[in-house]
Amino acid sequence: MDLTVQDMKNWLLKTNEKIKENKDYLTKLDQAIGDGDHGINMVRGFEKVAEKLEPAEYAEIDAVLKDTAMTLMSSIGGASGPLYATAFLKWTATAKGLETLDQEAFAKGTQAAVDGIKQRGKATEGEKTMIEVWARVNELVASSEKVTAEQIQQAANTATEDSKEMEATKGRAAYFKEKSIGHIDPGCASSNLLFEALAEVMKGNE
Repeated sequence: MDLTVQDMKNWLLKTNEKIKENKDYLTKLDQAIGDGDHGINMVRGFEKVAEKLEPAEYAEIDAVLKDTAMTLMSSIGGASGPLYATAFLKWTATAKGLETLDQEAFAKGTQAAVDGIKQRGKATEGEKTMIEVWARVNELVASSEKVTAEQIQQAANTATEDSKEMEATKGRAAYFKEKSIGHIDPGCASSNLLFEALAEVMKGNE
């Protein structure tokens, strides 16, 4: 795994495409155990990210991550905006001065992102939040000798499916208590799309 500045831009631009394609799916998931606005909010946020990143020239990866974080913070409503923004902002601190992210640097970044999401959302694994996906991907990258695009995609998919059987204890979904069981967490679903987009960029390099 060696991700260049352009790879990071391509990842986030591809995420925007995937979020738009799955807007109705994310909305449907959120209607079941949330406010029903996750799809709309995520589309708004990542469209703004694409508008910011596409014309810009970057020399280092932390600049891409910081612009992504700041844009998401200002453009996504609800709980998702601060959580996604925090993930990318914390990642920024681990990538200063880097022109390429190798697997070790990627693992440091995703670990910082997971820690940030946990702190901001006051949640941890097993509580049916986007942490499930981010933590599973981080664990895979940190523990594998050489991680593949297929493995990242599978880890994100599995974590998302696993969220279906959890009872939500954080956020709006917590109000549904045991009725939240049987539904995929919307934050997991959007995070899954994010890492699917990454896997596709990686496949182009393999």
